[in-house]
Parts: sequence; C-alpha cells; structure tokens
Amino acid sequence: MSLPTQTYLLALTLGLALSTPASAAEADATVSQVIVTGRRVQDPIETSPSTGATVTAETIATTVNAVSVEDTLKYLPSLLVRKRHIGDNFAPIATRTSGLGASARSLIYADGALLSALIGNNNGNGSPRWTLVTPEEIERIDVLYGPFSAAYSGNSIGTTVNIKTRMPTKLDARISALTTYEDFSIYGTSQSLKTGQFSASVGDRFGDFAVLGSFTRTDAHSQPVSFTTLTGTINPTGATGGYADLNKLAQAIRVLGAGGIEHHVQDTAKLKFGLDLTPNIHAGYILAVWTDDTQGGVQSYLTDASGATTYRTANSGVTTGFNSGVYTRDARHFSQVLNVQGEDGRLDWQIIGTLYRYEHDGQNNPSPDAVTGITATTGFVGTRNDLPGAFAGGVGTIQKQDGTGWRTLDAKAALRLGPDDQHTLSGGLHIDEETLNARTFTIANWRDSHSALGQLRSASHGLTQTKAIWAQDQVKLSPSLNLTFGARYEWWEASKGFNTTLSTAVNATLAQPGRKDEFLSPKASLEWQVQDGLSIRLSAGRAYRTPTVGELYQTTSVGTLLANPNPGLLPEQATSYELALEKQSDASSLRLSVFSEVVRDALISQLNPAKSATFIQNVDRTRAEGVEFAGARRGLLPNIDVSGSLTYVNAVTAKDTAFPAAVGKLLPSVPHWKGSAVVTWRATDALTISTAARFASRNYANLANDDMVGNTYQGFYRYVVVDARAVYRLSDHTEVSVGVDNLNNDKYFLFHPFPQRSIFAQVNWKM
Repeated sequence: MSLPTQTYLLALTLGLALSTPASAAEADATVSQVIVTGRRVQDPIETSPSTGATVTAETIATTVNAVSVEDTLKYLPSLLVRKRHIGDNFAPIATRTSGLGASARSLIYADGALLSALIGNNNGNGSPRWTLVTPEEIERIDVLYGPFSAAYSGNSIGTTVNIKTRMPTKLDARISALTTYEDFSIYGTSQSLKTGQFSASVGDRFGDFAVLGSFTRTDAHSQPVSFTTLTGTINPTGATGGYADLNKLAQAIRVLGAGGIEHHVQDTAKLKFGLDLTPNIHAGYILAVWTDDTQGGVQSYLTDASGATTYRTANSGVTTGFNSGVYTRDARHFSQVLNVQGEDGRLDWQIIGTLYRYEHDGQNNPSPDAVTGITATTGFVGTRNDLPGAFAGGVGTIQKQDGTGWRTLDAKAALRLGPDDQHTLSGGLHIDEETLNARTFTIANWRDSHSALGQLRSASHGLTQTKAIWAQDQVKLSPSLNLTFGARYEWWEASKGFNTTLSTAVNATLAQPGRKDEFLSPKASLEWQVQDGLSIRLSAGRAYRTPTVGELYQTTSVGTLLANPNPGLLPEQATSYELALEKQSDASSLRLSVFSEVVRDALISQLNPAKSATFIQNVDRTRAEGVEFAGARRGLLPNIDVSGSLTYVNAVTAKDTAFPAAVGKLLPSVPHWKGSAVVTWRATDALTISTAARFASRNYANLANDDMVGNTYQGFYRYVVVDARAVYRLSDHTEVSVGVDNLNNDKYFLFHPFPQRSIFAQVNWKM
C-alpha cells in the first residue's frame, strides 16, 4: 500500500458560527444546547457576512440518531442529505435553491480538508466524501447559506459546511458501540436489516504537542436501491409473479424484482497531530484512510413453470435487467491536511494544503451484454453472463477510478485597523486541482478484481484547475452599521481531456479540447443593528460555478462523444440576494430571510429533443425566490428546548431554449416546502428525551414536471418523518441511548425507496 507523498499548505477554513452567550442565570439552568439558527461568530480571517446555522457536539448527542456525519445535518434549515441507507457512498446535499443533482453547488470541509467531490455534479461520484469524519469526533458544524463571502468559490452557491473536530487537551480515550434494526417491506421484499458500528479513539497532549488516533468500523445492510421493471402489464414469457404498478410517468409496469441490496463493511482510520511552534504559531497534520467493501445483490419476484426462481426480463430469456443490481465495490481513499496558522495582535494568518486521492476504487458487474468483436485473442469471448450463473463469477466489467482526486492550497490573512477595529481587511490566494481518471474494462471473472483485464471498453480523463485571489473589507460605518464588501477573481482551466470508447474490437480515442476562462465575483453586505439583539442585513453576491471535470469529460451511457461528454459547457453564473431579519436574546434566536437567486447557464441534466438524448446541458436561466424562517428557544417551558425551521421557495426554469416545456416548472428535487422541528425535554439531570419531525412537499424528477406519480421507483414524493431519541447518563463516563427514526413508518421515494422505521441503540464510554 503506497501513501500519496504530496502535501500542500493552506489556511484552516473554520466556519462562521451562530452563537450568543446566555446570561449567567440561564447558563446555570441550561444543561443542553439547541440548534442555533441565526447567530454568526466571525471567523478571524474570512469575516463572512452570510446567514448561517450551527450544531454542536452536545446537540448532536442529545437530539440525533447519528450513525454517520451527514445525519447530523438533517434538522438544519433547508438542508436535505440524500442518505438512502446506512453505509451509502452516494449522499449529495440539497439546499434551499438547489436539488440533489447539483452536488457541485456546495462546499463541505472537515478541518480545512475539502470533502466535496468536485469531480462531478451529480448524486453519484460527485457526492461528498462524508465517511472521512465520524460523529464521535465532531466538535461543531457551521453552515453558511449563499455565495456572499469572497473567501469561497462559486461552489458555495448553495451552502458551505465547515466541520470542526476535536483535539485533546489531556489524556482522552473513548469507545462507542452502536446497533440499528430496520424492518423493511415493499412489493415482494421483506427484510430485517441490521447494522453494527464500533468506534474508538485515544489521544493526549504532551506540552506543545497533541495527538489523537481514531478508528471506526461500520457493518451495514441496506434495503434495495433499485427495482427491475418491464413496461406493460404482461410478465416475460414463461414467468409468473411480479407486481403491477405505475412508473413515474403513470405508465403501467410490471415490477419483476429488487436490486442493489447492499452489504457494506467500511473502515475509517485517522491520525491527527498538533504542535505549538511558538505561543502564537500552531501547526497540524491529519491523515485519514477510508476503505469500503460493498456487495450488491438482487431478489427476483418471478418463478418459471417448475417453480424455480427466474431472472428472465425479456422473452428472449436475457437477464440484463437484473445484472446492474449485482456488483461488488471496493475502495481505499486517502486524505491529508497540513496546516500552519498564527495570530499576533491585529494580524491573523493561515496556510493550509489538502490532498484527497482515490488510491484504489473499483466496481465490478457481471457482463450485461455480448461484447461485439471481443475474441480470445483480443480479450474475452463475447458472451453475455446471465443470472443465476453469473452469481458464481464469469465474464464481467470493472470500472476503475484509481488516481482520481483533488488537491487544494490556500493562504489567507486578516488585518484589523483603526480604533475599535474599524476595518478588518482580509484576503488570500487559492489553488485547487481536480483529476478524473475513470476506465472500464472487460474482466475474466467479475467476482475477482485481481483477475486478468481484457479490452478497455471506455475511458474518461481530464483535469480542471482554478487559481484565485480574493479580498474583503469589513467596515464599521457607525456603532450600528457594518458594511462588508469584497471580490474574488478566478482563473479557471480545463485540460488533458480524452475519451475512449469501444467500437467492435477497436478502441476509438477522442482528445477533447481544453478550456480557459476568467471571472470576477463581487460581494457586498450591509448590516444594521436596529437595537440590542435586533439586526437587519442585506446581502448580494455574484458567483461563477465552473463545470466539473466530470461534466466536461466523463462518458456516460447515453448520447455520443460529440454530445456527452461536452467540453463546451459554460460556467453557471449566479446572482443571489438575501434580506435577513434576526432577533437574538440570551436564550433564543429568530431569523426571517427573504432570498432570490437567478442562475444563468445553469448546468442541469435534461432531455434535448433535437438529439434524442438526456445529458448535462446549459439551461438559459433558472430563478428561485423564497422565504425561510428559523428559530430556537431554550426553556420555552421548564426544562424544554425547541428549535425549528420552515422554508418556502419557488424554484423554476425561467428560460430554456433547448427544452421549452420546462419553462415555469419546478427545478428537479427542489420542493416548494421544507421544514423541521426538534423538541428536547431534560427530564432529569441524567435523562434527556428528544422528538423531531422533518418534512418536504412534492418533489419532481424531471424538468418538465411530467413525472406525475411520485411514490414509485424513480419518482420523487413528499414525506413526513418523525424521529425520537432518549439519552441516559449512567455516570460521568458512560451513557446509553435509544432512538427511532421514521417512527411513523412513512414509505416514500426520492428516486430510491428510503428507510422505513429504524431502531437505534448505543453505548458510549469516555475517560
């Protein structure tokens, strides 16, 4: 196993928090924390004017049945992480103006390391690498809304999430054991799904040096993520069983079976080091390794004349409809962070570099078709590998992404000038580079990743790079009036793109053209402190979200090399506004935001009727306008804390030359309404009980909103989910917790079927 040798320096990105200290009396009476929805603690360098929200380790432990880090965000305003099941590797985040297919419109950081996979803009390989962080190591999470800070690239159009993890100040050891149980039933599938997770960490501080090591293993079983269907009302010849239903377009279908029934074994190991070089200069290094072993299986609802299970999906006897649900995935990813930061009176500075690399990443499937032209001398004999024989092995395909990854380098500083720090000048330099290296081969035995590789069936390669400078000034115009203004200038380049496809026995390689562009993104925010605790803030910002290397150069299963990939895609240009009214007190926070966002040349996957294909295209203009309310209150009633949010947005296609039917329709997976509420009762000093609810109104999958049926495979439906959690502290060292997610057992689809009622139990011990 070789470790990446490159490390980069840049400044640690700490989020902006929303917190206001409670009075001494209230602090004594309040032993738990609630989600903070409006307060912003200024980062010493970035001085972001954005609206935000914060969740702390105490809040997570009290209110969230958290198996992985993305669970901890589920009650924050307007956010939805599409986590299909425990162990899901593809969990993109949706925001108040962007859907689940717009993963590149968010920035996710952990201790300065970029977890956002900006190699794609989708709900697959573009999903954040959440697994590099575990819930037990979180100290706090700060979320920013909108592209109003010059410190962040245009990928912040939707949200920026900054995860800060803990470091020990003394000897610190912790152990956690968790188990979950879910009863899942749909069509002919009835499962009892179990998950086990074990986490341990130990660390200490020795004078100026601190170290923390941690390890987490998750062994999870999932419900199906896909279904094999056949259009019409008749089963394949000779097969009985299956279920009659409608697809998302309200067409009659037969549901023949379930696929993508996954078993995950995942490990996350981390080493974190901290060193005080001087009293004012600190250095840190983090090495994280994540491994994954996933098995995907299928269940057929069909039987043949003899009563045996059959996987036939067509009258010819082929089983290709099931083959895509049978696979293995194994991966080994590395993340490194090296950071140096300092403070000296009026000057703060930071330098931080990050590297994320897919050291190994592959998915194997049984061959879905006869590979025309592949012979014993050029590869493997071109025969289709049908089920059930394919369960044992045989010819297949392997998709390898080894060498894919990204690296970043940032240097930034802030200087406070004038009496009472009248000016806070901040600025910095930024470099990032994303590499895509995806290849699919025929393989002799799809169940053995080390078996001989055959013909290269397809390849996608490319590189994108952004260099940027930014500057921002926070000016105190008067004791009650603050102005923050700045700009970001970016130089963007895409290069080294090529695609290879298989034509009979010959590989055809097409070198893709490179691209260069430059952008200026101005930002401004004016905040008026009307009175103590009451403020009004108007923010405006422009942001350019450049195409990812995957959008430009990755070959997909539809279209041609001329249309998909598309190296000619234009960057998205977002113009965003927000008017926020905030009221803060020692025990509560209230915020009302009115926001508007227009995106020109939006990058969305859609049908192009002229080319009879669906692929990423520039949509002329989208528009989102909405209102968001968020609030939190400690001690609303004796020993009861509450928090919640409600968002209404009308996010539509405003102009679409290629597909006029989309104009005026809701953007994919951006519903009109989203909301959440959390109630926490501190029953005794040892026992805390929480109940939470989250909901969303009707979603749509298609730009034209012609998917009339939502509660079906590939449809997007509304949902209401109620969760509950109880935590009991046995001692200062040990606590136990039990909980239920989806207590009301809402059975809903967001393209995939989502988890049904799930029970959690956990034991935590700390020194």
